[in-house]
This record gives sequence, C-alpha cells and structure tokens, in this order.
Amino acid sequence: MTGASKVQPLVSTAPLVSTQWLAERLDTPDLVVIDASWYLPAQNRDGKGEYLAGHIPGAIFFDIDAISDHSTDLPHMLPAPVTFASAMGALGVNEGMTAVVYDGAGLFSAARVWWMLRIFGISNAHVLDGGLPKWRNDGHSLEPGAVTRKPTVFKATFDGSAVASLDDVREALDTGAQKLLDARASPRFKGEAPEPRPGLPSGHMPGALNLPMSDLVADGRLRAPADLRNAFAKAGFDPAQPAITSCGSGVSAAIINLAMAVTGSPAPKLYDGSWTEWASRGMPVAKG
Repeated sequence: MTGASKVQPLVSTAPLVSTQWLAERLDTPDLVVIDASWYLPAQNRDGKGEYLAGHIPGAIFFDIDAISDHSTDLPHMLPAPVTFASAMGALGVNEGMTAVVYDGAGLFSAARVWWMLRIFGISNAHVLDGGLPKWRNDGHSLEPGAVTRKPTVFKATFDGSAVASLDDVREALDTGAQKLLDARASPRFKGEAPEPRPGLPSGHMPGALNLPMSDLVADGRLRAPADLRNAFAKAGFDPAQPAITSCGSGVSAAIINLAMAVTGSPAPKLYDGSWTEWASRGMPVAKG
C-alpha cells in the first residue's frame, strides 16, 4: 500500500521498521530504499541478479564489494569518506534522507550497510524487519530492473570512533578494556570447521567471546529484545560493557551492532578487518 506519505511521519527512532511502515511511505520523496543483498560464495546466490529480477519498488542496489577500499587485499573494507560520498551521490542519495535497508536473506548484509550509512552521516537509517522475504510474504509487490535516481551531493561526516583497527583489537584483548564479540558460527570460532576463504585458518582471537549470528537471528529476523539479552548473557557478555564486534570480514559483525541498538545498549565498535585481517596477518590464533 502506497500513497499515504502525506499523513505518515517519515522519521522513526527505531533501528528496525516494519514492512507496513515502509509500504505506507514508499512514495515519500526523502525516503530511499536500499537493497544491500550480498552473499558468501558458498551460498551460490547473486545479490545483484536477484535485485534485477525483483526488488521493493523504487529500491536502489548497494554493492558492498564495489563501494569499498580497493587499495587493500582485505574484502569490502570501508572506503574513504570522499569515495563513499561520491558513490552515494551517484546513486541519488544524500545524508539528509531517511534510508531503509534490506537484503534477500531477511537479515544478513543489510546490517552492514545500515552501519555504514550511519557512520558516514545518515542518522535516520533503518533496517527493514524481515527484509525481502517478509515484504514478499506480507503480500507487497516487487518490481524488476534497475532503479536510477537523480544524482545528488552527499556530504560525508565519518565517525571514526565507531571503527576498530587491528591495533585497537590487540589493545582491547591485552588490557580487557573492551570485550571482543565474534559473530561467526561456533565451529569456525572453535577451529573445528574451515573458514570459507581458502588458506585462512579457523579459530579465534585469544580472549574473544563467541556470539554467533544464529543466536541473534531466527527465520531472517532479529530475535525479540529479551531473547537478544539472553544471547548476550549466554556469551558471557554484559551489554553495558564497551565492546568491539567482529566476524569473518566485517559483514555479520554488524548484526551484533544492530542487536545492541535494538536493546538500547551502548554502540560497540566494529572491527572492519575482522578475522580475515587478524588471521592473515600472523596474529595469535586460539582453538576450542
């Protein structure tokens, strides 16, 4: 359902918005809907191809690999602010818009792009609860093909305090001043299952806590706040503590950031290089 934008307020303070909330506001000029679908190679899914086949009406596609730092061997690292600003302006997005991000898995890569939008200056950025699967299951329409918006100017204001470097992580683990939360599946964290990237050992950073994405997400949706708090406790983490999130390459780590935002917890930093950087740079690897 669209056409109700004249009477529906656009600003929401919640990190998540519902499919109904979005459907009632699709025609609002200052709203941008972003398809952020991205998948690991083993999933055998093509995010851009699926977007072109059918997406939420008016949605643009955000390519996580393309809008990244191409000067490093690490995957989809944050680009420089000027690079991000140029890419977003070309997509027809400016920092004053309300952005709703979704993905084809329900909740996976959308959290990463939500985090990126916020740290580069879009304060009114949200994730669509349940993503494309719930939108479709709720009976809302899709449209095929690419969407082109009129180019604009994006003025980036980068929040470097939201990002952790390799040195930040080493210091946090050495001093215990911040907890390191790893969103990878338990077998990878314990070193019992291989990493999806060839040649990269599995295991974890000594002192890190395992908070698997599967403990936070069920059926493509973030779990209820009470269940999220239980997952924090199960991992041995007090959300009032300063924290750094991590995963394989900085994508699913953002789901922890989103979960903490939904529960009203202090925002953690995100280790952009994550396990790919740590394990490929000769840092100590713990098992078990």
